[in-house]
Amino acid sequence: MTMDMTFLGTGSAYPSPHRGASALVLRAEGECWLFDCGEGTQTQLMKSQLRAGRITKVFISHLHGDHLFGLPGLLCTVSLNTNPEQQNLNCVDIYGPRGLRHFLRVTLGLTGSQLLFPYAVHELETTTEQSPEEGQLSLEMTAECGPLHPQEQPGRTISLDVSSDCYFLFEDKKFVVKACRLFHRIPSFGFCIQEHDRPGRLKTELLKELGVKPGPLYGRLKAGESVTLENGRVVLPSEVLEEAIPGRKVCILGDCSSVLGDGPLKLCKGADVLVHEATLGDEHREKAVDHGHSTPTMAATMARACCVQRLVLYHFSQRYKPCSMQKEGDEDNVSELKRQAEDALQDSGVEVTLAEDFLTLQIPLKRQ
Repeated sequence: MTMDMTFLGTGSAYPSPHRGASALVLRAEGECWLFDCGEGTQTQLMKSQLRAGRITKVFISHLHGDHLFGLPGLLCTVSLNTNPEQQNLNCVDIYGPRGLRHFLRVTLGLTGSQLLFPYAVHELETTTEQSPEEGQLSLEMTAECGPLHPQEQPGRTISLDVSSDCYFLFEDKKFVVKACRLFHRIPSFGFCIQEHDRPGRLKTELLKELGVKPGPLYGRLKAGESVTLENGRVVLPSEVLEEAIPGRKVCILGDCSSVLGDGPLKLCKGADVLVHEATLGDEHREKAVDHGHSTPTMAATMARACCVQRLVLYHFSQRYKPCSMQKEGDEDNVSELKRQAEDALQDSGVEVTLAEDFLTLQIPLKRQ
């Protein structure tokens, strides 16, 4: 099955004529998930081949405006394009830091915004290690107030699992999704999407020898069920299936100047794709760290430690224009950021990609 990610915004701080604010969409197995939703994301969606109405889950890495301000408007626009006569509309699940529930409830409430579909906000409890003291949001500021919004369904509050140093968000038949802690000016998170392993191919020659004919029995064995033949012989899936095909793994980290604990390294280990911010070049490392951000070499260090296959850099300062708009003599060349990461990853086998608005990356199935 196909899996791809499309970058809708790759700039930091604010949307500009050449870079939108942070937002990307992951599509897989019929799912369409949005990661961050900076101001102008709905406009970027309209310019793309994606449909906002297909989004079933939203993940917000942290509460800075360039990752969040587009969310209320996007929800309202999706609602405007929803058929009011449609029955049994799916709930949109939204995951993010403590305070996100209050933000949406107040924003939608004060603007009198009514949605034609239900939504639920699942909050991740932050820890004091995730930001400087001045970046800690008080309980008074993030506490829920008033009743639920008319279209809001109760959401979960998700605490850090100390044993694994990560947050378990959910698991379904296709994926396991977890989050990890990052250090930024305010608490930030990274998200790991792990696809379940796929059953290996059927050993058709062996099945013929056993007298199993193509048809429903093949499907049951592929699904992991044992089958009993007419002669009483029980055929186990392990006998007739080749080695399982490992599922794909995608990790998308929010703004950070470092990761916290072992959780991020464990979650991102062996990822097919690691999306990591590189706001400023290595020559501006001190400034980047002071503002809670990373450079290409810092991102590369994480990629090397996790043995990922591909590192995608994004969240660039607006000083870096896309390659297509670069002019000779421009002082800040975004291609230099890629070179810095590649230099730090020499002999590692990690491929480096510069994200640009509307870039779509295919994530192929792994081979046996």
